[in-house]
Amino acid sequence: MPYINISTSAKIEDKKKILDEISMLVSSLTNKSKRFVMAKLEADSEMYFEDESPCCFIEIKSIGSLNPSQMSGQISNFIYEKMGIPIDKIYISFEDVPASMWAWNGRTFG
Repeated sequence: MPYINISTSAKIEDKKKILDEISMLVSSLTNKSKRFVMAKLEADSEMYFEDESPCCFIEIKSIGSLNPSQMSGQISNFIYEKMGIPIDKIYISFEDVPASMWAWNGRTFG
């Protein structure tokens, strides 16, 4: 139930590897099983952030376990190291979703 959605204008060669690695990172940062982490990667998107150089927008949603001030640096560094996108070209949006508003396996968590 952590969900990470990555949109970037960069071209990514090995999307499956990035998805696996970011899932492990989010699992570690939220202390939730990787089994429940859903990750999405949209690469080579038309995006603009000050200019046409590569940029990235990340959405992270979870039922609790979010610590934006602690997580943002590690996630930004991951994106920079794996995709080459400068940290000042990355926005991250965090959303703590109530358990009653998140469903899996046919029912809500709360």
